[in-house]
Amino acid sequence: MNNCKYIFVTGGVTSSLGKGIIAASLGKLLKARGFHVTIQKFDPYINIDPGTLNPYEHGECYVTNDGAETDLDLGHYERFLSTPTSQANNVTTGRIYQNVIHKERKGDYLGKTVQVIPHITDEIKRNIKLLGSTGEFDVVITEIGGTVGDIESLPFIEAIRQLRWELGGDALSLHLTLIPYLAASGELKTKPTQNSVKQLSQYGVRPDILVCRTEHALPKEVKEKIAKFCNVDLEAVIEARDAQTIYEVPLLMEAEYLDRVALKKLNLPLSNQPDLSDWKQFLYRLENPEKKVTIGLIGKYVELKDSYKSISEALIHASAVLQTEVEIRWIHSEQIAPENAEVLLHDLGGILVAPGFGSRGIEGKLAAIKYVREHQIPFLGICLGMQCAVIEFARNVLGWQDANSLEMNANSKHDVITIMEHQKEIKNYGGTMRLGAYDCEIKPNSIAAKVYGQKQIKERHRHRYELNNAFKKDLEKKGLMITGIYPDENLAEIVELKDHPWFVGVQFHPEYKSTVTQPHPLFTGFVEAASKIRS
Repeated sequence: MNNCKYIFVTGGVTSSLGKGIIAASLGKLLKARGFHVTIQKFDPYINIDPGTLNPYEHGECYVTNDGAETDLDLGHYERFLSTPTSQANNVTTGRIYQNVIHKERKGDYLGKTVQVIPHITDEIKRNIKLLGSTGEFDVVITEIGGTVGDIESLPFIEAIRQLRWELGGDALSLHLTLIPYLAASGELKTKPTQNSVKQLSQYGVRPDILVCRTEHALPKEVKEKIAKFCNVDLEAVIEARDAQTIYEVPLLMEAEYLDRVALKKLNLPLSNQPDLSDWKQFLYRLENPEKKVTIGLIGKYVELKDSYKSISEALIHASAVLQTEVEIRWIHSEQIAPENAEVLLHDLGGILVAPGFGSRGIEGKLAAIKYVREHQIPFLGICLGMQCAVIEFARNVLGWQDANSLEMNANSKHDVITIMEHQKEIKNYGGTMRLGAYDCEIKPNSIAAKVYGQKQIKERHRHRYELNNAFKKDLEKKGLMITGIYPDENLAEIVELKDHPWFVGVQFHPEYKSTVTQPHPLFTGFVEAASKIRS
């Protein structure tokens, strides 16, 4: 294909309608037809990236292979398309302004007054077209964060307006909106959608496709009304009913012919039918479990479940493979203490201690790990969860009561978790952690070797602290084995407890690499072990 095609996805009426899921579903359908597709997210906040944002503010920070800290929607893109994303797939207002100011300081604008138009919008357009210019993709889907009408989104909407004009038939606009249902009158109301489209049109962007979120089916007369008042083809008014799981959405969109409408408007061939056989098999296994297990997910942000989005989705992927329903019990780490651990944890098939930063909730995580270690309950610790497993073992098995991480206690004599050497002089927090994919060599005859089925793996990281090799011999002598190593720097990547049915801590984030078609083996192994305990 000569020209890359562009699809712009915007949202109206309210936030959290699911632009990312709609974008990922459309991308999945196009990929299933044989097109090379990628999706990018443009976020209107001024942070350079989400790396310094509190999870309560923005949910999970997702990390790509190349070490970019990105919006959690990129996780959806990868899980649906099974295609890695990169730094270029997530751009914020902060990045845009940073680039423009850097160019101004260099003198690239030759003394001109730097303005939102054309300089900011030109930088947005350059970034939008960056992936399309590589020649790798037939279609680039661009999701614009926020809601139409937000002040901070206006430069992005203006950039889309300009690109629509410049690209002509090589671009289209998809607008996601809401059709609320008023129970008192028993009516679906289209006025919010009409107003949202009107506002978008006032900015110079006329949507080609309307995807309408709704709790109820849209009768033909309602679709006709929307099409008439919003100047959209009737076939381009797409019903997006609420689904039991996000993984049903591609099939719902296929039934509404979303991909057909998009291809028709982009003048792309319809010759290949989408092959969704693997996807349908996944859904069948997910919806027809043969057994059930309850997993305790312990963290300090459990009030906002999006903080652990990739972990919960990885557990879903594993549940489908094993046809085992996984019920997640969300447990706040600050609620756990040695006195109540038995009451809170005794009936769980397995316990996952989630990643995080800071000392809040640490003692609860340690109490939970002590309980599962002593009661032979399957355990998976991720990043800080792995570090907590080391601290708990050092305190309660080796007898070092002051054992800790330097992150929590800078004066500990037994700093079994210490700051990495190259992190010691770093003062700026944004984008400076150990980020992205690194190699890991797995020792034979370990749980990790069994679940991975290979000696060398590559996993994504996001941390500043690491197991202190000065205490490695003491830990291993008592039974906490280092079974995965980053060979270049001899860093501990995986720890396992000897004489325990399934106890694994990993310094990396395996959840980032789990997809529908390639569930992560660590999660599959963990769920399988947990289901055996409670079967």
